[in-house]
Amino acid sequence: MEVPSPRRRALLATGLTLAFMLLVAMGVSDQGWIFSIVTLLIASLALGGLHFIFPHGLMFALGAANGLAIYVSLFVVIGQASFPAAAAWSRSVAFLLPVLAFVLACWARRDVLAAAASAEGGADLRHFPRAVRWLLPTGMIGIVSLSAPINRAMPEWQTLALLLAMAGIAIIGAVSVGHIVRLLVDISAILRRVGMRLQFLAVPIATYVSLFALLSVAFACFYRIADEFSRGEIFILMGQPGRLAFSDALHFSIVTLSTVGYGDIQPADDGIRLLAAIQMILGQLLLLFGFAEIMRSHGGGTRATDK
Repeated sequence: MEVPSPRRRALLATGLTLAFMLLVAMGVSDQGWIFSIVTLLIASLALGGLHFIFPHGLMFALGAANGLAIYVSLFVVIGQASFPAAAAWSRSVAFLLPVLAFVLACWARRDVLAAAASAEGGADLRHFPRAVRWLLPTGMIGIVSLSAPINRAMPEWQTLALLLAMAGIAIIGAVSVGHIVRLLVDISAILRRVGMRLQFLAVPIATYVSLFALLSVAFACFYRIADEFSRGEIFILMGQPGRLAFSDALHFSIVTLSTVGYGDIQPADDGIRLLAAIQMILGQLLLLFGFAEIMRSHGGGTRATDK
């Protein structure tokens, strides 16, 4: 197997992490496009800086991007709940503070942190409790922000509280930079192991997806044909009797096979109910088949990754 060059690995890591952060930035666009653009810009600079300081390839970059995405999500959710009237400019500044403090702390201690980052080849979870100890004071800031009546204060007080809370998180991140980097290294090692094991699951996963698609399309055709040749309307669409288009039939087939049951399309005929029951049973058998194939392949993947 051809091993990608360091340059290709760096480009792949950069492309995937930026694509992931672009997805996150677009997801939080309800906060305003300015905040989304600031989020993407800060994330790009932060990930680029971390990759420059710790050039450990794709998995480290993805681990850092995952941590940053979680940070964005928590910032948006807690910010909406606790500081809804804070000034718009303060949200971008507050978001920047912990990220900037962490990257600057990494740069200031890059020589010391390089030794920890070089251990990316294997995760050592024995020091995991110590590595996540910084989450306790960070979580306390979040709990206080959610439980205190800050959201009923004047906008200027909410702005000040938001900036103070994020400044506190920034200080915690800067002080605990070594533990955070070690945690990112462990996450990257775990992602690498998962990636290696997925190579052995490719065949059962592809088989499962192919059979799932086959059953979905086949039963969608059954539903559509039954609806076409029935005298009356045998489905209820959004609470009203109606005829199925093929896209509706395919949607109903996938929902039935996966046993999700949205309820937007319902069978109103005994024959269709029986056909849907048969499809659900086949879906359960397919799930058992997929689980059995994965377990059968698990032994080979485990032995290969443990070598």
